[in-house]
Amino acid sequence: MFNTIFPKIHKEGYKFLAISILATFIVLFFSKIFGLIFILITIWVYYFFRDPERISINDDSYLVSPADGLITNISERSGPEELRLENTTYTRVSVFMNIFNCHVNRVPTAGNVEEIYYKPGKFLNASLDKASEENERNYFKIKTLKNNEEIIIVQIAGLIARRIVCEVEQGQELKQGDRIGMIRFGSRVDIYFKNKKVLAKLGQNVVAGESLLASD
Repeated sequence: MFNTIFPKIHKEGYKFLAISILATFIVLFFSKIFGLIFILITIWVYYFFRDPERISINDDSYLVSPADGLITNISERSGPEELRLENTTYTRVSVFMNIFNCHVNRVPTAGNVEEIYYKPGKFLNASLDKASEENERNYFKIKTLKNNEEIIIVQIAGLIARRIVCEVEQGQELKQGDRIGMIRFGSRVDIYFKNKKVLAKLGQNVVAGESLLASD
């Protein structure tokens, strides 16, 4: 129960939480009203950087969500040209994370990280479709352990986000639900896959590492 109410926070959050706490004490010294506002901001900073444990299905016949948030797009698309996959058609599912969602991202299925590619870009609203082509983003090409299929994950920075954090390396083997990184302050994650039946629905709220997106 304690871990549910007070989950651990991601290491990226320590600095922001320390700054927020210090600012709160300073402001409280001069104003109780503004101090209360800063207390609320500090609570939100802690909540934003939370990194709760998740329990995946551990069945690679399924893809689990790579992010917490709202499914805003399910469509057939060409693969990312940054990974030389523009001539291949994939199913793409987009998960939009608002500022109240947990922003730790996870791998949808067990596999090996074949390639990681970071591309600088703009900071448009991540819910816009063109954000996948213009915003700062980080690509992961995962080769699944089960059938050697390619799964593409794309971390896309948003309107407020200014840093994508990658926590895995090329060649690393991952289990379903393992952490791959996070995006700070509002963003989106796209997943590209083939030969699977989509289980998720447009407008559905999903949980990283646990909600089922697709199956064989």
